[in-house]
Amino acid sequence: MSVMTYREAVARGLREEMRRDKNVYILGEEVGVWGGAYAVTRGFLDEFGPERVRDTPIAEMAIAGCAIGSAMMGMKPVAELMTINFAILALDQIGNHAAKLHHMFNGQITCPIVVRTAAGWGQLAATHSQSLEVWFAHLPGLKVVMPGTPADACGLIKAAIRDPDPVVFIENSKLYNRKDEVPDAEYLLPIGKSDIKRRGRHITLVSWGRMIHETLDAAEQLKAEGVEAEVIDLRTLRPLDFEPVAASVRKTNRAVIVEEGWLSFGVGAELAARIQEECFDHLDAPVGRVAALEVPLPYSKPLEAMCIPGAPQIIAAAKKTLYRG
Repeated sequence: MSVMTYREAVARGLREEMRRDKNVYILGEEVGVWGGAYAVTRGFLDEFGPERVRDTPIAEMAIAGCAIGSAMMGMKPVAELMTINFAILALDQIGNHAAKLHHMFNGQITCPIVVRTAAGWGQLAATHSQSLEVWFAHLPGLKVVMPGTPADACGLIKAAIRDPDPVVFIENSKLYNRKDEVPDAEYLLPIGKSDIKRRGRHITLVSWGRMIHETLDAAEQLKAEGVEAEVIDLRTLRPLDFEPVAASVRKTNRAVIVEEGWLSFGVGAELAARIQEECFDHLDAPVGRVAALEVPLPYSKPLEAMCIPGAPQIIAAAKKTLYRG
């Protein structure tokens, strides 16, 4: 095992796949000379050359469109969109073309693209700080991956590139400098497989992306009060591996869902509905939910901190769920 940052882990996965398959190439704004908005592809231009590391104009719809067209012709494009907020500009290409080509051409065409983009915040203000994973997870035909650890990011980016379907791969800008252990040997992780990050018996905490770390912090603090929380990291939002969640809820009889996005109409709402549908007889309390305040994120640092959930909010929700009913 080696310790590396989330940024380094994503870069490692990309490099390994580009060295393995000459059809894999990267395109996006500043991915070449600059090395990507978050320096993930720094040094790639020197190693792989301008044919496989392509700087593009500031035009997200064009980036996605070029990626889709080249994928239809047998290439394996990895399109970087600087932030998920800008992916809105490419939503027609991603949702109406990439997601539907296999269906509309009766299975004769695949669209093996990876759309890499970053969610997250940090005094980036309202139009640069949104967590919009539910927009993409809502669309049949897409796979949506949101890893929270370096090891998961490395193994899942490799699996995403090899997948025949379009994959939206969402990183988090607040994780890029976070360090953790990553296996030294080459490995892939399956898309659509949740991971139990911590075993417990009193309550189930479900999260994904950056929030998995806040959830694990909350679980550690709850342990000091005699509460053993089981923490499940979804890792992939579509396809959703729900069975580990259901099995955990049947064991603990209580659940809290933690997400960085807004409460209404989100991934957490879908999870809460499925838990109610499939685990109703096992629930001893309503499903708890922790999410961002439903406002455009302020630029002010103190106000921003008030809007984003963290360990204190998760602990409060867990206690409310544990002692209710």
